[in-house]
Amino acid sequence: MLKTAALWRYSIFNFLLIAFLAHWFWQQNQPVALTEPELPANGKLNCVSYAPYYGEGETPFIATTVAEKSRVEQDLRLLSKRFDCVRTYSVNQGLDYVPEVAAKLGMKVLLGAWIGYTKLENDKEFERAIELANRYPDTVKGLIIGNEVLLRKEQTEEVMLAYLQEAQQRTEVPVTYADVWEFWLKHPRLEQAVDYITVHVLPYWEDDPQSVDNAIQHAENVMDKLGHTFTKPLFIGETGWPSVGKQRNASVPSLVNQASYLRQFIQVAHDKGWHYNLIEAIDQPWKRDLEGTVGGYWGLYDTKLNSKFDFKGPVAERQDGVKPLIWGFAGLIIFVILTLARKENRLPALLATGSLGALTGATAYVQWGYLIAACRDTTEWAVLIGISLVGIIALLNIPSLITRGQNKLAHSLLFILVMAGMITSFLLIPKMSFIPRDVELHPMIGHIIYMMDGRYRNFPLALYALPALQYAIGFSLLGLLHRTTFGRYRKLNIVALITALICLILEPLNTHALLWLGVIILLAYASWPRKGARV
Repeated sequence: MLKTAALWRYSIFNFLLIAFLAHWFWQQNQPVALTEPELPANGKLNCVSYAPYYGEGETPFIATTVAEKSRVEQDLRLLSKRFDCVRTYSVNQGLDYVPEVAAKLGMKVLLGAWIGYTKLENDKEFERAIELANRYPDTVKGLIIGNEVLLRKEQTEEVMLAYLQEAQQRTEVPVTYADVWEFWLKHPRLEQAVDYITVHVLPYWEDDPQSVDNAIQHAENVMDKLGHTFTKPLFIGETGWPSVGKQRNASVPSLVNQASYLRQFIQVAHDKGWHYNLIEAIDQPWKRDLEGTVGGYWGLYDTKLNSKFDFKGPVAERQDGVKPLIWGFAGLIIFVILTLARKENRLPALLATGSLGALTGATAYVQWGYLIAACRDTTEWAVLIGISLVGIIALLNIPSLITRGQNKLAHSLLFILVMAGMITSFLLIPKMSFIPRDVELHPMIGHIIYMMDGRYRNFPLALYALPALQYAIGFSLLGLLHRTTFGRYRKLNIVALITALICLILEPLNTHALLWLGVIILLAYASWPRKGARV
Protein backbone atom coordinates (compact mmCIF):
# COMPACT_ATOMS: atom_id res chain seq x y z
CA MET A 1 0.00 0.00 0.00
CA LEU A 2 1.42 3.36 -1.04
CA LYS A 3 2.17 6.17 1.38
CA THR A 4 -0.36 8.97 1.68
CA ALA A 5 2.22 11.65 0.76
CA ALA A 6 2.95 9.87 -2.54
CA LEU A 7 -0.76 9.69 -3.34
CA TRP A 8 -1.20 13.41 -2.69
CA ARG A 9 1.76 14.24 -4.95
CA TYR A 10 0.34 12.02 -7.66
CA SER A 11 -3.13 13.56 -7.32
CA ILE A 12 -1.72 17.06 -7.69
CA PHE A 13 0.14 15.93 -10.82
CA ASN A 14 -3.08 14.56 -12.32
CA PHE A 15 -5.06 17.66 -11.44
CA LEU A 16 -2.41 19.76 -13.21
CA LEU A 17 -2.82 17.56 -16.29
CA ILE A 18 -6.61 17.92 -16.06
CA ALA A 19 -6.22 21.71 -15.91
CA PHE A 20 -3.95 21.64 -18.96
CA LEU A 21 -6.35 19.40 -20.92
CA ALA A 22 -9.35 21.53 -19.90
CA HIS A 23 -7.54 24.66 -21.08
CA TRP A 24 -6.75 22.95 -24.40
CA PHE A 25 -10.41 22.02 -24.92
CA TRP A 26 -11.47 25.55 -23.98
CA GLN A 27 -8.95 27.11 -26.37
CA GLN A 28 -9.90 24.79 -29.24
CA ASN A 29 -13.57 25.65 -28.82
CA GLN A 30 -13.08 29.43 -28.77
CA PRO A 31 -14.25 31.30 -31.92
CA VAL A 32 -11.37 33.09 -33.66
CA ALA A 33 -11.91 36.38 -35.50
CA LEU A 34 -10.57 36.11 -39.07
CA THR A 35 -10.37 38.23 -42.20
CA GLU A 36 -13.75 38.72 -43.85
CA PRO A 37 -13.06 38.96 -47.58
CA GLU A 38 -14.82 41.25 -49.99
CA LEU A 39 -17.05 39.00 -52.11
CA PRO A 40 -18.63 39.72 -55.51
CA ALA A 41 -22.09 41.30 -55.58
CA ASN A 42 -23.73 37.87 -55.94
CA GLY A 43 -21.72 36.55 -52.99
CA LYS A 44 -20.25 33.70 -55.05
CA LEU A 45 -16.65 32.58 -55.41
CA ASN A 46 -14.87 31.87 -58.70
CA CYS A 47 -14.60 28.10 -58.96
CA VAL A 48 -14.07 24.94 -56.91
CA SER A 49 -12.75 21.44 -57.63
CA TYR A 50 -15.51 18.85 -57.63
CA ALA A 51 -15.40 15.07 -57.31
CA PRO A 52 -18.35 12.91 -56.20
CA TYR A 53 -16.31 10.23 -54.37
CA TYR A 54 -17.03 11.19 -50.78
CA GLY A 55 -19.21 8.27 -49.68
CA GLU A 56 -17.89 5.34 -47.67
CA GLY A 57 -15.64 3.15 -49.81
CA GLU A 58 -16.03 5.31 -52.92
CA THR A 59 -12.91 5.83 -54.99
CA PRO A 60 -12.06 6.56 -58.64
CA PHE A 61 -9.51 3.74 -58.46
CA ILE A 62 -12.33 1.20 -58.73
CA ALA A 63 -13.05 1.13 -62.46
CA THR A 64 -16.71 0.25 -62.01
CA THR A 65 -17.38 3.31 -59.84
CA VAL A 66 -19.97 5.56 -61.47
CA ALA A 67 -21.44 8.65 -59.83
CA GLU A 68 -25.22 8.53 -59.99
CA LYS A 69 -26.86 11.42 -61.80
CA SER A 70 -28.92 12.23 -58.72
CA ARG A 71 -25.67 12.57 -56.72
CA VAL A 72 -24.18 14.96 -59.27
CA GLU A 73 -27.37 17.03 -59.37
CA GLN A 74 -27.54 17.20 -55.56
CA ASP A 75 -23.91 18.25 -55.25
CA LEU A 76 -23.95 20.90 -57.95
CA ARG A 77 -27.20 22.35 -56.65
CA LEU A 78 -25.46 22.81 -53.29
CA LEU A 79 -22.29 24.24 -54.81
CA SER A 80 -24.19 26.62 -57.08
CA LYS A 81 -25.19 28.59 -53.97
CA ARG A 82 -21.56 29.46 -53.25
CA PHE A 83 -19.67 29.10 -56.56
CA ASP A 84 -20.06 30.24 -60.17
CA CYS A 85 -18.05 27.31 -61.53
CA VAL A 86 -16.80 23.80 -60.82
CA ARG A 87 -13.62 22.12 -62.00
CA THR A 88 -13.58 18.41 -62.81
CA TYR A 89 -10.56 16.20 -63.41
CA SER A 90 -12.07 13.54 -65.63
CA VAL A 91 -15.03 12.86 -67.91
CA ASN A 92 -15.23 9.23 -66.83
CA GLN A 93 -17.28 7.47 -64.12
CA GLY A 94 -20.33 9.70 -64.44
CA LEU A 95 -18.51 13.04 -64.51
CA ASP A 96 -19.51 13.56 -68.14
CA TYR A 97 -22.93 14.52 -66.73
CA VAL A 98 -21.51 17.60 -64.96
CA PRO A 99 -21.73 20.02 -67.94
CA GLU A 100 -25.41 19.20 -68.50
CA VAL A 101 -26.33 19.83 -64.86
CA ALA A 102 -24.15 22.93 -64.67
CA ALA A 103 -25.88 24.37 -67.74
CA LYS A 104 -29.27 23.97 -66.05
CA LEU A 105 -27.98 25.69 -62.90
CA GLY A 106 -26.29 28.54 -64.74
CA MET A 107 -22.82 27.41 -63.67
CA LYS A 108 -19.62 27.21 -65.70
CA VAL A 109 -17.31 24.19 -65.90
CA LEU A 110 -13.58 23.77 -66.14
CA LEU A 111 -13.67 20.40 -67.86
CA GLY A 112 -10.76 18.09 -67.15
CA ALA A 113 -9.48 15.20 -69.23
CA TRP A 114 -7.41 12.80 -67.10
CA ILE A 115 -4.11 11.83 -68.70
CA GLY A 116 -2.17 8.97 -67.12
CA TYR A 117 0.15 6.15 -68.17
CA THR A 118 -2.14 4.27 -70.58
CA LYS A 119 -2.50 5.70 -74.09
CA LEU A 120 -5.75 3.87 -74.86
CA GLU A 121 -7.47 5.25 -71.76
CA ASN A 122 -5.95 8.69 -72.35
CA ASP A 123 -7.28 8.78 -75.90
CA LYS A 124 -10.80 7.83 -74.73
CA GLU A 125 -10.74 10.59 -72.09
CA PHE A 126 -9.46 13.09 -74.64
CA GLU A 127 -12.11 12.26 -77.23
CA ARG A 128 -14.94 12.40 -74.70
CA ALA A 129 -13.70 15.73 -73.32
CA ILE A 130 -13.50 17.27 -76.78
CA GLU A 131 -17.02 16.06 -77.57
CA LEU A 132 -18.43 17.57 -74.34
CA ALA A 133 -16.59 20.85 -74.81
CA ASN A 134 -18.06 21.21 -78.29
CA ARG A 135 -21.56 20.20 -77.13
CA TYR A 136 -21.60 22.72 -74.24
CA PRO A 137 -19.46 25.64 -75.45
CA ASP A 138 -21.43 28.16 -73.38
CA THR A 139 -20.94 26.14 -70.20
CA VAL A 140 -17.41 24.77 -70.57
CA LYS A 141 -15.23 27.84 -70.08
CA GLY A 142 -11.99 25.90 -70.15
CA LEU A 143 -10.74 22.49 -71.27
CA ILE A 144 -7.95 21.21 -69.02
CA ILE A 145 -5.98 18.48 -70.76
CA GLY A 146 -4.04 16.68 -68.02
CA ASN A 147 -3.55 17.40 -64.35
CA GLU A 148 -0.02 17.28 -62.86
CA VAL A 149 0.97 14.67 -65.44
CA LEU A 150 4.54 15.93 -65.61
CA LEU A 151 4.80 16.11 -61.82
CA ARG A 152 3.74 12.45 -61.61
CA LYS A 153 6.08 11.62 -64.52
CA GLU A 154 3.34 9.68 -66.30
CA GLN A 155 3.87 11.34 -69.70
CA THR A 156 6.52 13.43 -71.41
CA GLU A 157 6.39 17.06 -72.41
CA GLU A 158 6.18 16.03 -76.08
CA VAL A 159 3.11 13.86 -75.48
CA MET A 160 1.35 16.66 -73.62
CA LEU A 161 2.21 19.16 -76.35
CA ALA A 162 0.67 16.84 -78.93
CA TYR A 163 -2.58 16.49 -76.94
CA LEU A 164 -2.82 20.23 -76.35
CA GLN A 165 -2.16 21.13 -79.97
CA GLU A 166 -4.77 18.66 -81.18
CA ALA A 167 -7.29 20.05 -78.71
CA GLN A 168 -6.63 23.56 -80.02
CA GLN A 169 -7.46 22.37 -83.53
CA ARG A 170 -10.66 20.55 -82.58
CA THR A 171 -12.47 22.96 -80.25
CA GLU A 172 -13.13 26.66 -79.80
CA VAL A 173 -13.16 26.31 -76.03
CA PRO A 174 -9.99 27.71 -74.38
CA VAL A 175 -7.44 24.94 -73.80
CA THR A 176 -4.96 24.66 -70.93
CA TYR A 177 -2.81 22.25 -68.92
CA ALA A 178 -2.62 22.19 -65.11
CA ASP A 179 0.45 21.56 -62.97
CA VAL A 180 2.30 22.85 -59.93
CA TRP A 181 4.02 26.14 -60.59
CA GLU A 182 7.57 24.73 -60.50
CA PHE A 183 6.78 22.37 -63.38
CA TRP A 184 5.54 25.20 -65.54
CA LEU A 185 8.94 26.80 -65.03
CA LYS A 186 10.60 23.50 -65.99
CA HIS A 187 8.44 23.13 -69.13
CA PRO A 188 7.95 26.63 -70.57
CA ARG A 189 7.40 25.19 -74.09
CA LEU A 190 3.88 24.23 -73.04
CA GLU A 191 2.91 27.91 -73.13
CA GLN A 192 2.80 27.82 -76.93
CA ALA A 193 0.03 25.17 -76.87
CA VAL A 194 -2.35 26.70 -74.29
CA ASP A 195 -4.66 29.69 -74.16
CA TYR A 196 -3.84 30.37 -70.53
CA ILE A 197 -1.55 28.85 -67.91
CA THR A 198 -3.18 26.89 -65.10
CA VAL A 199 -0.91 26.71 -62.06
CA HIS A 200 -1.30 25.03 -58.70
CA VAL A 201 -0.21 27.02 -55.67
CA LEU A 202 -0.44 24.88 -52.54
CA PRO A 203 1.69 26.30 -49.70
CA TYR A 204 1.17 23.20 -47.55
CA TRP A 205 2.62 20.85 -50.18
CA GLU A 206 5.67 22.92 -51.07
CA ASP A 207 9.10 21.27 -50.71
CA ASP A 208 9.56 24.06 -48.16
CA PRO A 209 6.13 23.98 -46.47
CA GLN A 210 4.81 27.44 -45.68
CA SER A 211 3.16 28.52 -42.45
CA VAL A 212 -0.36 29.89 -42.76
CA ASP A 213 1.00 33.32 -41.79
CA ASN A 214 3.41 33.28 -44.74
CA ALA A 215 1.22 31.40 -47.22
CA ILE A 216 -0.39 34.41 -48.89
CA GLN A 217 2.94 36.14 -49.36
CA HIS A 218 4.24 32.91 -50.87
CA ALA A 219 1.32 32.82 -53.32
CA GLU A 220 2.00 36.43 -54.30
CA ASN A 221 5.69 35.65 -54.86
CA VAL A 222 4.80 32.67 -57.06
CA MET A 223 2.37 34.69 -59.15
CA ASP A 224 4.89 37.51 -59.57
CA LYS A 225 7.56 35.05 -60.71
CA LEU A 226 5.23 33.39 -63.21
CA GLY A 227 3.98 36.76 -64.41
CA HIS A 228 7.53 37.77 -65.29
CA THR A 229 8.20 34.42 -66.99
CA PHE A 230 5.12 33.91 -69.16
CA THR A 231 3.16 36.25 -71.43
CA LYS A 232 -0.16 34.37 -71.48
CA PRO A 233 -2.80 34.86 -68.75
CA LEU A 234 -2.36 33.00 -65.45
CA PHE A 235 -5.10 31.00 -63.76
CA ILE A 236 -4.68 29.51 -60.28
CA GLY A 237 -6.11 26.05 -60.89
CA GLU A 238 -5.70 24.82 -57.31
CA THR A 239 -5.16 26.52 -54.01
CA GLY A 240 -6.38 25.66 -50.56
CA TRP A 241 -5.49 24.42 -47.11
CA PRO A 242 -6.25 21.15 -45.24
CA SER A 243 -8.38 21.18 -42.10
CA VAL A 244 -6.99 17.95 -40.58
CA GLY A 245 -3.76 16.02 -40.95
CA LYS A 246 -0.02 15.90 -40.42
CA GLN A 247 1.88 19.09 -39.70
CA ARG A 248 4.69 19.65 -42.23
CA ASN A 249 7.36 21.79 -40.64
CA ALA A 250 5.61 25.15 -40.00
CA SER A 251 2.57 24.23 -42.11
CA VAL A 252 -0.24 23.22 -39.74
CA PRO A 253 -3.54 21.70 -40.97
CA SER A 254 -6.49 22.96 -38.96
CA LEU A 255 -9.98 24.25 -39.54
CA VAL A 256 -9.07 27.76 -38.39
CA ASN A 257 -5.99 27.78 -40.62
CA GLN A 258 -8.06 26.54 -43.57
CA ALA A 259 -10.60 29.31 -43.08
CA SER A 260 -7.86 31.89 -42.49
CA TYR A 261 -5.93 31.00 -45.65
CA LEU A 262 -8.96 30.84 -47.92
CA ARG A 263 -10.42 34.09 -46.61
CA GLN A 264 -7.12 35.93 -47.01
CA PHE A 265 -6.55 34.41 -50.44
CA ILE A 266 -9.98 35.44 -51.70
CA GLN A 267 -9.36 39.01 -50.56
CA VAL A 268 -5.95 39.17 -52.25
CA ALA A 269 -7.39 37.56 -55.40
CA HIS A 270 -10.09 40.23 -55.43
CA ASP A 271 -7.53 43.02 -54.98
CA LYS A 272 -5.13 41.70 -57.63
CA GLY A 273 -7.71 40.46 -60.11
CA TRP A 274 -6.61 36.83 -59.93
CA HIS A 275 -8.87 34.15 -61.36
CA TYR A 276 -8.83 31.03 -59.23
CA ASN A 277 -10.19 27.60 -58.41
CA LEU A 278 -10.25 26.37 -54.81
CA ILE A 279 -9.46 22.81 -53.83
CA GLU A 280 -11.82 21.43 -53.00
CA ALA A 281 -15.60 21.28 -52.73
CA ILE A 282 -16.13 18.16 -50.58
CA ASP A 283 -13.72 16.12 -48.45
CA GLN A 284 -12.41 13.10 -50.37
CA PRO A 285 -11.68 10.17 -48.00
CA TRP A 286 -10.12 8.07 -50.78
CA LYS A 287 -7.22 10.53 -51.04
CA ARG A 288 -6.09 9.44 -47.59
CA ASP A 289 -4.74 6.28 -49.23
CA LEU A 290 -2.43 8.47 -51.32
CA GLU A 291 -1.55 11.33 -49.02
CA GLY A 292 -2.27 10.14 -45.50
CA THR A 293 -4.85 11.73 -43.25
CA VAL A 294 -4.39 15.19 -44.73
CA GLY A 295 -5.44 14.08 -48.22
CA GLY A 296 -9.03 13.57 -47.15
CA TYR A 297 -9.61 16.98 -45.56
CA TRP A 298 -9.22 19.76 -48.14
CA GLY A 299 -12.95 20.24 -48.66
CA LEU A 300 -15.06 23.27 -47.84
CA TYR A 301 -17.78 20.74 -47.05
CA ASP A 302 -17.43 17.53 -45.05
CA THR A 303 -18.66 14.16 -46.30
CA LYS A 304 -22.11 14.87 -44.86
CA LEU A 305 -22.24 18.01 -47.04
CA ASN A 306 -22.06 20.31 -44.03
CA SER A 307 -20.20 23.55 -44.65
CA LYS A 308 -17.07 23.62 -42.46
CA PHE A 309 -17.13 27.40 -42.07
CA ASP A 310 -18.57 30.58 -43.52
CA PHE A 311 -16.68 33.47 -45.05
CA LYS A 312 -18.11 35.87 -42.49
CA GLY A 313 -17.83 35.75 -38.71
CA PRO A 314 -15.46 33.93 -36.32
CA VAL A 315 -14.45 30.27 -36.67
CA ALA A 316 -13.78 27.75 -33.86
CA GLU A 317 -11.41 24.82 -34.33
CA ARG A 318 -13.67 22.37 -32.49
CA GLN A 319 -17.25 22.19 -31.27
CA ASP A 320 -17.08 19.60 -28.51
CA GLY A 321 -19.86 20.83 -26.26
CA VAL A 322 -20.12 18.70 -23.11
CA LYS A 323 -18.70 15.52 -24.67
CA PRO A 324 -15.26 15.79 -22.97
CA LEU A 325 -17.02 16.21 -19.62
CA ILE A 326 -19.17 13.14 -20.21
CA TRP A 327 -16.20 10.99 -21.24
CA GLY A 328 -14.12 12.32 -18.36
CA PHE A 329 -16.87 11.68 -15.80
CA ALA A 330 -17.34 8.14 -17.14
CA GLY A 331 -13.62 7.51 -16.70
CA LEU A 332 -13.70 8.91 -13.18
CA ILE A 333 -16.55 6.57 -12.15
CA ILE A 334 -14.82 3.51 -13.65
CA PHE A 335 -11.51 4.18 -11.89
CA VAL A 336 -13.15 4.93 -8.53
CA ILE A 337 -15.11 1.66 -8.77
CA LEU A 338 -11.90 -0.23 -9.57
CA THR A 339 -10.24 1.33 -6.53
CA LEU A 340 -13.13 0.56 -4.17
CA ALA A 341 -13.28 -3.00 -5.52
CA ARG A 342 -9.75 -3.47 -4.18
CA LYS A 343 -10.96 -2.37 -0.75
CA GLU A 344 -9.05 0.88 -0.93
CA ASN A 345 -11.21 3.74 0.37
CA ARG A 346 -8.66 6.30 1.56
CA LEU A 347 -9.46 9.77 0.25
CA PRO A 348 -5.95 10.32 -1.24
CA ALA A 349 -6.20 7.03 -3.13
CA LEU A 350 -9.65 7.84 -4.45
CA LEU A 351 -8.49 11.30 -5.53
CA ALA A 352 -5.45 9.78 -7.22
CA THR A 353 -7.36 7.17 -9.20
CA GLY A 354 -10.42 9.37 -9.78
CA SER A 355 -8.30 12.14 -11.31
CA LEU A 356 -6.52 9.56 -13.44
CA GLY A 357 -9.90 8.21 -14.56
CA ALA A 358 -11.10 11.67 -15.60
CA LEU A 359 -7.88 12.12 -17.59
CA THR A 360 -8.22 8.70 -19.20
CA GLY A 361 -11.83 9.30 -20.20
CA ALA A 362 -11.22 12.74 -21.71
CA THR A 363 -8.09 11.47 -23.46
CA ALA A 364 -10.01 8.49 -24.87
CA TYR A 365 -12.44 11.00 -26.40
CA VAL A 366 -9.53 12.74 -28.14
CA GLN A 367 -8.07 9.40 -29.18
CA TRP A 368 -11.34 8.30 -30.77
CA GLY A 369 -11.42 11.48 -32.85
CA TYR A 370 -7.82 10.87 -33.89
CA LEU A 371 -8.56 7.28 -34.92
CA ILE A 372 -11.55 8.33 -37.05
CA ALA A 373 -9.41 10.89 -38.85
CA ALA A 374 -6.21 8.85 -39.21
CA CYS A 375 -7.22 5.23 -39.88
CA ARG A 376 -7.43 4.52 -43.59
CA ASP A 377 -7.92 0.75 -43.70
CA THR A 378 -8.48 -2.35 -41.57
CA THR A 379 -4.77 -2.75 -40.85
CA GLU A 380 -4.40 0.78 -39.53
CA TRP A 381 -7.55 0.45 -37.45
CA ALA A 382 -6.23 -2.79 -35.94
CA VAL A 383 -2.75 -1.41 -35.21
CA LEU A 384 -3.78 1.98 -33.86
CA ILE A 385 -6.67 0.62 -31.79
CA GLY A 386 -4.21 -1.95 -30.45
CA ILE A 387 -1.83 0.81 -29.35
CA SER A 388 -4.71 2.76 -27.83
CA LEU A 389 -5.90 -0.30 -25.89
CA VAL A 390 -2.41 -1.02 -24.59
CA GLY A 391 -2.25 2.53 -23.25
CA ILE A 392 -5.74 2.37 -21.73
CA ILE A 393 -5.06 -1.02 -20.11
CA ALA A 394 -1.83 0.39 -18.69
CA LEU A 395 -3.82 3.23 -17.14
CA LEU A 396 -6.55 0.88 -15.89
CA ASN A 397 -3.83 -1.14 -14.18
CA ILE A 398 -2.66 1.80 -12.04
CA PRO A 399 -5.40 1.41 -9.35
CA SER A 400 -4.09 -2.14 -8.86
CA LEU A 401 -0.54 -0.83 -8.56
CA ILE A 402 -1.63 1.73 -5.99
CA THR A 403 -3.14 -0.97 -3.78
CA ARG A 404 -0.75 -3.85 -4.43
CA GLY A 405 2.52 -2.35 -5.68
CA GLN A 406 4.46 -3.70 -8.67
CA ASN A 407 3.11 -6.34 -11.05
CA LYS A 408 4.34 -8.02 -14.22
CA LEU A 409 1.54 -6.57 -16.37
CA ALA A 410 2.88 -3.02 -15.90
CA HIS A 411 6.29 -4.02 -17.26
CA SER A 412 4.77 -5.98 -20.16
CA LEU A 413 2.62 -3.03 -21.23
CA LEU A 414 5.57 -0.65 -20.97
CA PHE A 415 7.62 -2.95 -23.20
CA ILE A 416 4.86 -2.94 -25.84
CA LEU A 417 4.67 0.85 -25.73
CA VAL A 418 8.44 1.19 -26.10
CA MET A 419 8.50 -1.23 -29.04
CA ALA A 420 5.56 0.50 -30.72
CA GLY A 421 7.17 3.90 -30.12
CA MET A 422 10.42 2.78 -31.73
CA ILE A 423 8.64 1.41 -34.84
CA THR A 424 6.41 4.49 -35.08
CA SER A 425 9.43 6.83 -34.86
CA PHE A 426 11.13 4.99 -37.72
CA LEU A 427 8.04 5.17 -39.92
CA LEU A 428 7.64 8.90 -39.26
CA ILE A 429 10.94 9.88 -40.88
CA PRO A 430 10.01 11.98 -43.98
CA LYS A 431 12.19 10.02 -46.38
CA MET A 432 11.15 11.98 -49.48
CA SER A 433 12.86 15.04 -47.98
CA PHE A 434 16.05 13.64 -49.47
CA ILE A 435 14.61 13.41 -53.00
CA PRO A 436 13.75 16.70 -54.77
CA ARG A 437 10.85 16.82 -57.23
CA ASP A 438 13.12 17.06 -60.27
CA VAL A 439 14.92 13.74 -59.60
CA GLU A 440 13.84 11.07 -62.07
CA LEU A 441 12.70 7.81 -60.45
CA HIS A 442 11.54 4.53 -61.89
CA PRO A 443 7.74 4.41 -61.32
CA MET A 444 7.92 1.30 -59.12
CA ILE A 445 10.74 2.71 -56.97
CA GLY A 446 8.88 5.99 -56.67
CA HIS A 447 5.72 4.17 -55.58
CA ILE A 448 7.57 2.20 -52.87
CA ILE A 449 9.20 5.36 -51.51
CA TYR A 450 5.87 7.12 -51.71
CA MET A 451 4.15 4.45 -49.62
CA MET A 452 6.95 4.56 -47.01
CA ASP A 453 7.20 8.35 -46.96
CA GLY A 454 6.83 9.67 -43.42
CA ARG A 455 5.49 12.95 -44.78
CA TYR A 456 2.11 11.24 -44.97
CA ARG A 457 2.10 9.76 -41.45
CA ASN A 458 0.71 11.53 -38.40
CA PHE A 459 2.51 11.85 -35.09
CA PRO A 460 0.15 9.76 -32.88
CA LEU A 461 0.59 11.98 -29.82
CA ALA A 462 -2.97 11.38 -28.61
CA LEU A 463 -2.32 7.64 -28.30
CA TYR A 464 0.97 7.78 -26.41
CA ALA A 465 1.06 11.02 -24.42
CA LEU A 466 -0.90 10.09 -21.28
CA PRO A 467 0.59 6.58 -20.81
CA ALA A 468 4.10 8.03 -21.30
CA LEU A 469 3.47 10.78 -18.75
CA GLN A 470 2.07 8.30 -16.25
CA TYR A 471 4.85 5.75 -16.60
CA ALA A 472 7.63 8.33 -16.42
CA ILE A 473 6.38 11.06 -14.07
CA GLY A 474 3.36 9.47 -12.39
CA PHE A 475 5.24 6.31 -11.40
CA SER A 476 8.13 8.42 -10.11
CA LEU A 477 5.77 10.39 -7.87
CA LEU A 478 4.16 7.17 -6.63
CA GLY A 479 7.52 5.52 -6.01
CA LEU A 480 6.70 2.74 -8.47
CA LEU A 481 9.42 3.47 -11.01
CA HIS A 482 11.95 0.64 -10.65
CA ARG A 483 14.78 0.08 -13.09
CA THR A 484 14.52 -3.20 -14.95
CA THR A 485 17.24 -5.79 -15.52
CA PHE A 486 16.13 -6.16 -19.16
CA GLY A 487 19.07 -4.64 -21.05
CA ARG A 488 17.47 -4.68 -24.49
CA TYR A 489 15.42 -1.66 -23.44
CA ARG A 490 18.59 0.36 -23.91
CA LYS A 491 18.93 -0.50 -27.60
CA LEU A 492 15.22 -0.05 -28.29
CA ASN A 493 15.22 3.37 -26.70
CA ILE A 494 18.39 4.50 -28.45
CA VAL A 495 16.86 3.63 -31.85
CA ALA A 496 13.59 5.36 -30.95
CA LEU A 497 15.40 8.48 -29.69
CA ILE A 498 17.63 8.73 -32.77
CA THR A 499 14.76 8.34 -35.22
CA ALA A 500 12.56 10.80 -33.30
CA LEU A 501 15.44 13.28 -33.28
CA ILE A 502 15.89 12.84 -37.06
CA CYS A 503 12.22 13.72 -37.54
CA LEU A 504 12.75 16.93 -35.61
CA ILE A 505 16.00 17.79 -37.40
CA LEU A 506 14.29 17.39 -40.78
CA GLU A 507 11.32 19.49 -39.65
CA PRO A 508 12.66 21.82 -36.92
CA LEU A 509 9.51 23.98 -36.95
CA ASN A 510 7.18 21.02 -36.51
CA THR A 511 5.81 21.24 -32.95
CA HIS A 512 4.38 17.73 -33.27
CA ALA A 513 7.87 16.38 -34.01
CA LEU A 514 9.16 18.14 -30.90
CA LEU A 515 6.34 16.77 -28.74
CA TRP A 516 6.89 13.29 -30.18
CA LEU A 517 10.54 13.46 -29.18
CA GLY A 518 9.30 14.39 -25.70
CA VAL A 519 7.05 11.31 -25.61
CA ILE A 520 9.96 9.06 -26.62
CA ILE A 521 12.17 10.64 -23.93
CA LEU A 522 9.48 9.92 -21.34
CA LEU A 523 9.18 6.28 -22.43
CA ALA A 524 12.97 5.93 -22.41
CA TYR A 525 13.17 7.40 -18.92
CA ALA A 526 10.47 5.04 -17.66
CA SER A 527 12.07 1.92 -19.15
CA TRP A 528 15.82 2.61 -19.10
CA PRO A 529 17.55 -0.44 -17.58
CA ARG A 530 19.68 -0.13 -14.49
CA LYS A 531 23.44 -0.32 -14.67
CA GLY A 532 24.67 -3.83 -15.29
CA ALA A 533 21.34 -5.03 -16.69
CA ARG A 534 21.61 -8.16 -18.79
CA VAL A 535 21.11 -7.99 -22.53
